Amino acid sequence: MTEVTKTNVKEQVMALNAMIKKGLILEAFEKFYADDVIMQENENPPTFGKDANRELEKAFVSNITQFRNAEVTNVLINDTISVVQWAFDFDHKEWGTRNYLQLAIQRWENGQIINEKFYYTN
Repeated sequence: MTEVTKTNVKEQVMALNAMIKKGLILEAFEKFYADDVIMQENENPPTFGKDANRELEKAFVSNITQFRNAEVTNVLINDTISVVQWAFDFDHKEWGTRNYLQLAIQRWENGQIINEKFYYTN
């Protein structure tokens, strides 16, 4: 088992963020998320497992009609946890124009995210 360090978590976070900025959201999901990942948006109930979360990610991506910007504005990293603040600007079929800040709190294990919670305003 590989020892998790702040250095390799930082490398993983930077690689993940670079893929998201390029619009490679689904590819990043496949690479950086564990099979038993738990994901949660604000105070909504969490979604368990990679398969269920993959479907949510696919639905999100397929409903984006115009993607203008994804910018990392802050990053905090310790040995197993990262916090990434994003500034997003896109149009969505169901939600309309979205221009907001989001915090993603990620817990890492063996180079993959095992838990992620997003905080943003609606």
